[in-house]
Amino acid sequence: MTSGEAVVHHVTAEQATQTLAALLRALLPGQSWAQVRKLIAGRRVMINGNLCLDPARRLKEGDVVKILPHSAPKPPTHEDITIRYLDGQIVVIEKPAGLTTVRHPEEADWPARRKQLQPTLDELLPRIIARYENRRPARGKLPRIRPVHRLDRETSGLMVFARTAEAERHLGLQFRKHTIHRRYLAIVHGAPKEQTIDTYLVRDRGDKRRGSTTLQGVGKRAITHVKPLERLGPYTLVECRLETGRTHQIRIHLAEKGHPLCGEKVYNQPLFQPPIPDHSGAPRLALHAAELGFEHPTTGAYLHFEMPLPPDLQTFLDRLRRQARSK
Repeated sequence: MTSGEAVVHHVTAEQATQTLAALLRALLPGQSWAQVRKLIAGRRVMINGNLCLDPARRLKEGDVVKILPHSAPKPPTHEDITIRYLDGQIVVIEKPAGLTTVRHPEEADWPARRKQLQPTLDELLPRIIARYENRRPARGKLPRIRPVHRLDRETSGLMVFARTAEAERHLGLQFRKHTIHRRYLAIVHGAPKEQTIDTYLVRDRGDKRRGSTTLQGVGKRAITHVKPLERLGPYTLVECRLETGRTHQIRIHLAEKGHPLCGEKVYNQPLFQPPIPDHSGAPRLALHAAELGFEHPTTGAYLHFEMPLPPDLQTFLDRLRRQARSK
C-alpha cells in the first residue's frame, strides 16, 4: 500500500474479536500475511490514535484503525522529556508530543522488549528521575511515580506527577475541586468568539465517539473557557482554560462549536455527517498545555509553570501567520 492518504476504518460488530492482521488482509486485497505484518512492523498502523505494532491485537467494535501512507516517526525518548521541578513529593515535566501518558490496560502484559518499541511517559520518567537525582536504583528498583492527570498522546505540555501517596491524595483533591490552573493553546478552524462552553460529556454520543448530551442526569459536566488570541486567516490561535478536566474536553467542545483543532482526526466529524476537511497542514494535533499552577501538597506554596510552544507548533503557527499576511 503506497497511496498518499491514510485509510481510516471503524471496526464493526461483525469484525470485533478479529486480529489486526486479519482485518488488514480484508481491507487490503492482494496483501499477503507477510506483507501485512511488515506494514504493522513498519509503524504504519494505528488503533484509536496509538501506534500498534502487534499483528495479533484483538479488535473491539468501534476501534478506529488507521493505515498511514508513511511510517510514523520514532517515539520520543528520555532525552525529549524535561524536568521543570523535582522534590520528594512531586515532579513537573514538559511532555513531548507523540508520547502516551500511561500504558493501555490491554498492553500491560507486553514483554519488556515490545514495550521498548513504544514506551510510555510513566515508564520513562522513573529512570529520568533516578538519573536526575544521580542515584543508582537498588536491585533495579526505580523511583515510583503516581499519575494524577493525563495529556493525549499528540498533546505537548506541562504535567505534574505525584511521588508519594500523600501527594497523590492532595493533588487529586485539587483536581476534583477544580483549583488546578491549566491553560492550553490551540490552533483551530474558523473564528471562535470568547465564550464559556458548559456541557455534559458522555462516552458515546451515538457514533462511538465522546460528545455532549442534552439528556437530563446523564454525563459528566465539562467547562471550558475559550478566548481567541490571534486570527490567522481561516484559522485562529485560542487560549483554553479548563475548569474541569474530562477526557478530550477541549477537542470536543471546540469541535462541537464548529471549530475543530487543526490536525484533529477524531472529533472533526459532526454527528452522522462527513468529516470537516483540514487543509491547514498541521504537523499533529495543534494543542499544547502552556501553563500549570497548583498548591504544593506538603508546603502549601503555590507553584506556577509556563512552557512556550514546542518547535513543531511554533513553526506551524509562523507559517499560518505568513500566509495570513500575504493575502
